[in-house]
Amino acid sequence: MLTLPDFPWDRLAPYKERAAAHPDGIVDLSVGTPVDPTPEPVREALRAAADAPGYPQTYGTPELRESVAGWMRRRLGVVDANPDAVLPVVGTKELVAWLPTLLGLGPGDKVAFPALAYPTYDVGARLAGAESMATDSLLSLGPETPKLVWVNSPSNPTGKVLPVEHLRKVVAWARARGAIVASDECYVEFGWDEDNPPVSILHPDVCEGSHQGLLVLNSLSKRSNLAGYRAGFVSGDLGLVKRLLEVRKHAGMIVPAPVQAAMRAAFDDDRHVREQHARYARRRAVLREAFERHGFRIDHSEASLYLWATRDESCWDTLAHLAALGILVGPGDFYGRAGSQHVRIAFTATDERVEAAAARL
Repeated sequence: MLTLPDFPWDRLAPYKERAAAHPDGIVDLSVGTPVDPTPEPVREALRAAADAPGYPQTYGTPELRESVAGWMRRRLGVVDANPDAVLPVVGTKELVAWLPTLLGLGPGDKVAFPALAYPTYDVGARLAGAESMATDSLLSLGPETPKLVWVNSPSNPTGKVLPVEHLRKVVAWARARGAIVASDECYVEFGWDEDNPPVSILHPDVCEGSHQGLLVLNSLSKRSNLAGYRAGFVSGDLGLVKRLLEVRKHAGMIVPAPVQAAMRAAFDDDRHVREQHARYARRRAVLREAFERHGFRIDHSEASLYLWATRDESCWDTLAHLAALGILVGPGDFYGRAGSQHVRIAFTATDERVEAAAARL
């Protein structure tokens, strides 16, 4: 029988209950769920496409694939983005969990991912029956050669951004060994350090003009407040994308037609992203100042929608301390043992709740 770890967020229940007992209510900074409205052009596109009696295309409409490719050229500098190599997915968590299986990995194969990482990378390897390898140094693997290497920049949970040189070395290392690199880039448009902006692994400075052996994942959940739509895509190596397409056709993994229409509207519109970026920048500044004033140190956090914070104590002690103030955060050890003294603080709450947290701190 398949063995999976317990769902980590269930362990937060007693801390959530304690935080909710605060006279002014809970300030939930744990999960990072968007709370701001879905942009009106996106909702209008969804409404206009609501009459959808037929089956949608697993491959996505040509118009959607061109919109995604255009966004990658315009916003990420992927000058050779190919609409034929774009495949919509039912939210990127689905693809993270099933990618090793969809690629045909199984017992005896290895999947590498960062030492501090989104837990679903490990879950995906387990679902395929493959072996998980958590490491920040591929060279430390020695003769061990993973079939799949996950990269996550900007990082969840740390907000760390990997520089071009590092990403280029990962690509070269993987190509020399016949490994596939999958880059989770869901926070790529939420950089806060102008001197160290996030870079896509498909940028020519990283991939040297070839998408061979590379896959990128991106999502509209955070970028466009579409978490409830379950809308994302995978792109990169055309041959790999076509392999994924064939399996997904058989498995019925299809993004609904109205959601595809909404995705197209979201990727065609940059204005709402700039507005959301400004909202998050304000919330981030308020929370960072408040937590630092309260005695926390903020590490990394140069991108993404989180602050990676510590008081140099057990993350569960920090969690209890903040819960007593009515504030709920995410424990760092959810993401690996290296996070045992950190907490992840999401700044996706409303302005009112962010101000409430700052006042309590």
